[in-house]
Amino acid sequence: MVELDDFDRALLREMQRDNQTPARILAERVGLSPSAVLRRLRRLRAEKVITADISVVSPKVLGVPVMVHVLVSIERGSRTYSDFARKLRLRPEVRHAAYVTGGADFVLHLQVESMEAYAAFAREVFHDDPNVSEYHTYVAMQEIVGPAARRPPDP
Repeated sequence: MVELDDFDRALLREMQRDNQTPARILAERVGLSPSAVLRRLRRLRAEKVITADISVVSPKVLGVPVMVHVLVSIERGSRTYSDFARKLRLRPEVRHAAYVTGGADFVLHLQVESMEAYAAFAREVFHDDPNVSEYHTYVAMQEIVGPAARRPPDP
């Protein structure tokens, strides 16, 4: 277990907002020197607290503006779960997938170019798989919180 202090937590919150923020600005925001910020960031990466530094690209620019969430239930069996998970990893439309508890087995977040593209995905991944017992589709109308959501400017 990695020990995090209040400075680490504040730094991680800032990095989640924008990991391209210069160390001098991070230092001002969290109350440390730029060199202390850089040392902490190196340590947090080495200890795998920060597991990736990524860029969030606009789905519209990539030509996949339709966000779809799907709850999927599959037939029982450990191999069935692992086979379905393996199939999801091969599909570029799947941006996030989680094996969950509750009323469904998987929650998927997809980005597709159109509803027609989603219909083709659903046929190939859900309809054509005899182990999928049911799925429920939710098309996002607006992202409220997340990387593409409009945020108010910083004070």
